[in-house]
Amino acid sequence: MAEQVQSELLSEVTDVDVLRTLLADLHDDVAGKVARFRQLADLSIALGSSGTMMPGGETAFAAWTEARSSFVHGNYVATVLLCQGLAEHILAAYLMLGLDGEKLPDRVAFNDTLNRCLARGVITQGDADDLRRLMNLRNPLTHYRSIDDPSNLSQRILNTRLPAEMHLLNDATFAMSMAIRLLALPAFRLGD
Repeated sequence: MAEQVQSELLSEVTDVDVLRTLLADLHDDVAGKVARFRQLADLSIALGSSGTMMPGGETAFAAWTEARSSFVHGNYVATVLLCQGLAEHILAAYLMLGLDGEKLPDRVAFNDTLNRCLARGVITQGDADDLRRLMNLRNPLTHYRSIDDPSNLSQRILNTRLPAEMHLLNDATFAMSMAIRLLALPAFRLGD
């Protein structure tokens, strides 16, 4: 009787079914996954020979590792969201570090963080502009935008006649390159 109740609670999907699904997923777009992995490896050369300092604790580290994995596996929306979150955590945490660390509000706005980092020379104006661009890529993915809004993905598709996948790949590629560019800044770079 207990076995019958247990079997009714569990899915009818067997381990073999799950394995087949996982293998199919692994096989799909394997050439694209390899290309994106190589792209990450090439971009990561900019990081210091001893790696990079990643202030922001477990959240920043998890965002970094999950962003890389998401990018390689073609999860482009996730890549954009994670890279922008990574930037927020790293920069705000950096401002609080050291003897000249700043006291920040409990919920500091990203624009405020960017302005403070600019004032301290942690980032350049070009970095701030690109980080704002990253924020503007993330916002319509996390906050509803009407179809008429130029940042709405469907509107972007209509305006450019390019498929959604191409827009999302381009956005994710920019997001990953921005994350690596941020981690390669002198404030975070370790070694040569």
